[in-house]
Amino acid sequence: MAHADDVHFIGFVAAQYGSEIHAPAGPVVDRAYLRAAAQAHEHGGFDRVLIAFHSTAPDSFALAQYVASVTERIGLMIAHRPGFQAPTVAARQLATLDQLTDGRVGVHIITGGNDAELAQDGDALTKDERYARTGEYLDIVKASWTSPAPFDYAGRHYRVAQGYSAVKPVQQPHLPVYFGGSSDAAIAVAGRHADTYALWGETQAQVRETIARVRAAARSHGREDRIRFSLSFRPILAETEEAAWARADAILQRTRALRATRGLGTAAAPQNEGSRRLLAAAAQGERLDRRLYTAIAAETGAQGNSTALVGTPEQVAETLHEYRELGVTTFLIRGFDPLEDAVQYGRALIPAFRRLAGAPARRPAAA
Repeated sequence: MAHADDVHFIGFVAAQYGSEIHAPAGPVVDRAYLRAAAQAHEHGGFDRVLIAFHSTAPDSFALAQYVASVTERIGLMIAHRPGFQAPTVAARQLATLDQLTDGRVGVHIITGGNDAELAQDGDALTKDERYARTGEYLDIVKASWTSPAPFDYAGRHYRVAQGYSAVKPVQQPHLPVYFGGSSDAAIAVAGRHADTYALWGETQAQVRETIARVRAAARSHGREDRIRFSLSFRPILAETEEAAWARADAILQRTRALRATRGLGTAAAPQNEGSRRLLAAAAQGERLDRRLYTAIAAETGAQGNSTALVGTPEQVAETLHEYRELGVTTFLIRGFDPLEDAVQYGRALIPAFRRLAGAPARRPAAA
């Protein structure tokens, strides 16, 4: 079990304000909002912020550069999809940004589980083929970051002759690699390459099972004790437990209303295994393990991180500690009111977690 002071909190910043209960507002790239969200997370004591990737969204690398320019301390977790640029180029981009930010960059590898979204970028590979490509991609990226001399690589998807990067990451041996994906093909690659394996907010029984699967995959590469685990939730907080559950129900109703306004009917069955696992949990009931709320995941077809922990800051912090006892070392938390909830997490939830563990709160960024 990780020490509490070794547990990291990751937030989420987007290019514009929006969520399941808020229609996107403002320009597609809203610099004022992006700056406010990044600085709120930094001041609130988060360790990193996730900058997401989607086939129709603003570029995650460019957004990360802007976030770095308006903050001083907070780390970056840049979502990146392999297969759409040369791995040697991506390695140099990430290493350069790590140099420019004095070691604040991490990369979140998302191979993609939705064929329709992948097709928007011209990718027609099967899921298993995509993960095989991702494995080769990371082989080359890591070689670019670490090799002191030119290297050759011959795989099914990539061939490199005398590849070399003059720029190396500040972080050694390389910048941290986060990895998502719950299929067997994904976990096989995670066992070989992930520094931190990322799950969505599953039940404690599901998390225990997944951690065991990933550690087994890592064992064959001698990495069982080196891999960390991240869990993603949408905390819904209030001053009392009753008020928190009332707020959760209100968020569900607003989610339904916005989906109806946008003409969204019953969500289609998801292709990716992570969403299927969330829906399997939702099939067990709306409230599981005391605080896990699955109704919004069920309503949206579990399209992304969509399960919540509901209660007072202290109650949700206690639940996070229960997951920590299972081996979780990172929590990625974001709210349905994105900016307002980030402020609340920094003021109440993260300090409550640190108090329970007797660990010092993270020092906020300089004003």
